[in-house]
Amino acid sequence: MPVTIHDEINQLREQLNLHNYRYYVQDEPSIPDAEYDRLMQRLKQLESQHPELVTADSPTQRVGARPLTAFTQVTHEMPMLSLDNAFAEADMEDFNRRILSRLDYPVGTQIEFACEPKLDGIAVSLLYEDGLFVRGATRGDGTTGEDITQNIRTIPSVPLRLRGEGFPRRLEVRGEVYMPREGFEALNEQARLQGQKTFVNPRNAAAGSLRQLDSRITAARPLQMCSYSVGIVEGGTLPGQQDQMLKQLAQWGFRLNPLLEVVSGVAGCLDYYQRILAQRDQLGYEIDGVVFKVNDLALQQKLGFVSRAPRWAIAHKFPAQEELTQVRAVEFQVGRTGAVTPVARLEPVFVGGVTVSNATLHNMDEIARLDLRVGDTVVIRRAGDVIPQVVQVVPERRPEDARRVEIPENCPVCGSHVERVQRVLRSKSGARVEEGAAYRCVGRLSCKAQRQQALIHFASRKAMDIDGLGEKIVQQLVEADLVQSPADLYRLVPAQLEPLEGFAKLSASNLYEAIQSRKTVELARLIYALGIPDVGEETARTLALSLGSMARIREALPDTLTWLPDIGLEVATEIHNFFHDESNKEALDDLLDMLEKVEETGELSSKQASIASLAQLLERVNIKGVAKVGAERLAEHFGSLEAVLTADADALAAVPKLSAKAVKGLLSCIADVAWVERVQSLEQQLRTFGMHWESAPAHTSADNEPLADQTWVLTGTLESMGRNEAKAYLQQLGAKVAGSVSAKTSCVVAGPGAGSKLAQANKHGIQVMNEADFLDYLKQQGIDLA
Repeated sequence: MPVTIHDEINQLREQLNLHNYRYYVQDEPSIPDAEYDRLMQRLKQLESQHPELVTADSPTQRVGARPLTAFTQVTHEMPMLSLDNAFAEADMEDFNRRILSRLDYPVGTQIEFACEPKLDGIAVSLLYEDGLFVRGATRGDGTTGEDITQNIRTIPSVPLRLRGEGFPRRLEVRGEVYMPREGFEALNEQARLQGQKTFVNPRNAAAGSLRQLDSRITAARPLQMCSYSVGIVEGGTLPGQQDQMLKQLAQWGFRLNPLLEVVSGVAGCLDYYQRILAQRDQLGYEIDGVVFKVNDLALQQKLGFVSRAPRWAIAHKFPAQEELTQVRAVEFQVGRTGAVTPVARLEPVFVGGVTVSNATLHNMDEIARLDLRVGDTVVIRRAGDVIPQVVQVVPERRPEDARRVEIPENCPVCGSHVERVQRVLRSKSGARVEEGAAYRCVGRLSCKAQRQQALIHFASRKAMDIDGLGEKIVQQLVEADLVQSPADLYRLVPAQLEPLEGFAKLSASNLYEAIQSRKTVELARLIYALGIPDVGEETARTLALSLGSMARIREALPDTLTWLPDIGLEVATEIHNFFHDESNKEALDDLLDMLEKVEETGELSSKQASIASLAQLLERVNIKGVAKVGAERLAEHFGSLEAVLTADADALAAVPKLSAKAVKGLLSCIADVAWVERVQSLEQQLRTFGMHWESAPAHTSADNEPLADQTWVLTGTLESMGRNEAKAYLQQLGAKVAGSVSAKTSCVVAGPGAGSKLAQANKHGIQVMNEADFLDYLKQQGIDLA
């Protein structure tokens, strides 16, 4: 029977795919390059003659698409989490100990770990549907990446169609795109010959290659990809071990790192680390450490995640690369909160793959610890291979004219006085004032550096989210003295914006409208936007939900704030001091006058704040000799704070088992008028805020927080709202919103494209809502979705 054109094309594709797999995945080429080229040319010839027979997974279709004008965004259906880092054996021991503790395993239990070198490249996600490659994306921020499908198609070690059979209907494979050292050197040599700019290191070369809008440029770059995990798995199953799962991927056509191993226990991990470290310089690619993952996928699921990292994996980083250089000068920069930070200006030196000319010195205490002077030769390290850091001075190379570093008396930007931060430390033995490590410019918003950074933060996406108000525009507004405080942003008119660089009538009008559209704001966003030292998104949300109004937050005493979740005394003091600073008070009053509405909860959320007991109060107010047990005895005996504060020696002696030291400490406190006033003010505020032990709750969780103590998970793409908006609605109802499904999950909301989270929910019998059901539920709870 004669071979048809269709049959010949299919045979050529099968042969080329097989040879690609053997060459790029198995590193075992079976034919000469010349023969491969002849097969490829024959296939191209036949496809050009019969374009109707061209398919998306043909080996000829890796390159050829029209150049893009821009990359589109991709929302990862399952977040691409980063890894926690270990830098020493002790960190690995702690990692292993945490795993055993969370699994409730006896100390000494030997967990199996899958081990791989940590490639220094770019993390990517590859999506396959029915075995066909349909989308490639960068990791981005872990939630959103860029669609780089056309560029991924050009990488020869990426299969366009999965080999074999048995693969899931939808499969997301994750891996690292990297540039081998040999290819990197050849690429740079070619650039030098052509008089072009060379790449600094293979990682930058790989990143730049993947971000080419013209995939033909990417195709000319020597990129490879190694797979290390999976994301979405639908319509099929994978082996239950990390190493076996990866080996299954290899059978379907993916390249694995040949140094993949399984070891037992932390000792096995440390041995593997040392062996790979010894091979580092001989490998054909750059690595910056090794990755250890619990090999049992069921245990991975049980261990879960914390913040943005899995509990079951860790990257053990190699020692940072170090070099010697000289300190030319030490300059001082002023940050958003007024912190005056020393920065070393260095003789440029190539270290860790980049040329370093600046390094942070953190604070004056660090300079004193190093005994650093201008002119010194120092050891520079890229800590975590990212931030250049001065780690050591070489004293024997100190020149005679080396100069000591002094903190400036006046701000280098505005000339205001620079003062050392004071910290109030309270303990059971009393309170003491201590000098902090930081210095601050007292100029606040009159200091252009602080004003500029404060306004950039105020307008940022997670704060007021003013579209188009970026760093360069803020810099112009500050330099032109058009804006003295956040409130002044709302006084701007288009005519003031038009003369600025990059503006015309339309763009000025657009920015004006963007600013005016942010006159209504949620309380949590506003608190975060104010830039209070040490107050991030979560602390801002805690303040908003716990205290319910800006008025309460401004009045709150430091001791009251410590009753809120995850707010310690130092942060509480920062918050209190911020709101009681006269210039901050004026700026905030001005801002509130300009805003149309601050969306407040209006009442205390009992779920977000603890209800104080008398015993807890007595334990916290620094009575020498009174700890938890003594505080409980006093509370039980007297029953009220007033009775405690008016007790004399005889009354205290009648308290069962109260120590003489506690009696003496309490009598001393009662005699201190300032201490008594502080404690009385605290009690009054706890009563006013509904946090007092005698307070009747204004509502119950069941009334206003029907989802209190429940954990919900969002998956897929919601068409009627963003995931952050859905998360906010659930939090408003009292739910905790998690990123993964576990035994504690109460409900999963699954939109279109829901992946493994939905599969896990169905597997464990967890309630699932589709988007329509979810919207109906929100409406039933009184949520306004308009």
